[in-house]
Amino acid sequence: MKLAKKSDAEILSIADPIMDNLMDASTAIDYERHVRDFTGRLKSVLSKERLEWICQDYQSTKGFFTKREFVAIFRRPESVAVVWKQGFSKQPGDFVAEMVLVQQDGKYLVDHVMIF
Repeated sequence: MKLAKKSDAEILSIADPIMDNLMDASTAIDYERHVRDFTGRLKSVLSKERLEWICQDYQSTKGFFTKREFVAIFRRPESVAVVWKQGFSKQPGDFVAEMVLVQQDGKYLVDHVMIF
């Protein structure tokens, strides 16, 4: 079944563990673990040095990730975009966590991810 045809619950059962790993690996600044579920395209645009800089920057200004709350799933023919409300330990307010998932060779992979 195509990813976009799955229910919200089915998509979240795939997306949540992937996002958990991304956030844990980002906190630990562990490049290999962070990119393990990335598409080749996404790996090619995020170097180890760039990830280290991004992580050090957000950790010094915003702190660490706290509560994440599901907001919506946007379905496209070949992908889904999952959006959560995200908190940080040092900075009040709500941020957006988003991830675009695709299915390639029977695997679910991240083709875009951002916290803003």
